[in-house]
This record gives sequence, C-alpha cells and structure tokens, in this order.
Amino acid sequence: MKIINKDEFETIVKSGIVLVDFFATWCGPCKMLSPVLDEVANELNGKIDIVKVDVDQESGLAQQYGIMTVPTMLIFKDGVVIKQLQGFMPKVQVLNEIKAVL
Repeated sequence: MKIINKDEFETIVKSGIVLVDFFATWCGPCKMLSPVLDEVANELNGKIDIVKVDVDQESGLAQQYGIMTVPTMLIFKDGVVIKQLQGFMPKVQVLNEIKAVL
C-alpha cells in the first residue's frame, strides 16, 4: 500500500473512489489496520484505490481534513469526502463500509 504526500494527494483522490488511511508510525491500532487494508485492497482489486498518509509527515493534510485521531480513514468519490471512519475496524466492517458507497 502506497504512502503518499501532499503533492500526490489531489491527483490521487480527484477521480474514482479512494480510501485514504491517515496513520502514524507510532500508532498501535494503525499497525493493526494496515494488514486489514491490504486484504481489502486485494479483495476489491481495481474497484477502489487505497493509499496511506502519515500524519506526522503531512500534518497540513491532516489539519485540512480535520484529522484529530489516528487511524482515520476518509473515503473520497471524485475528490469529495463521502465517508469518515475512525479507529481500528475488522476486515468485514471495512468492506461493508466501502461496499455501501460503491
């Protein structure tokens, strides 16, 4: 799963459905969520892009989107946030949230 920076962010989220995982390297629940998102990405191959943003490296992006806790996942559709998810979630729950917007 690719970790993106602010320069890549707008280009990646501007079209299609994209889940952005705002995380921190020191965050335990973030570390637990990462393999879940890898499995989700494999299962939904091609239907959705999943990328990560390190809030410590990209604090401006985190601030812009009001990220106050990690992990926080934002689902974008054509550049617009359509759903926000917070905290660790099991694979089934993440899949259900994504499928609701597909």
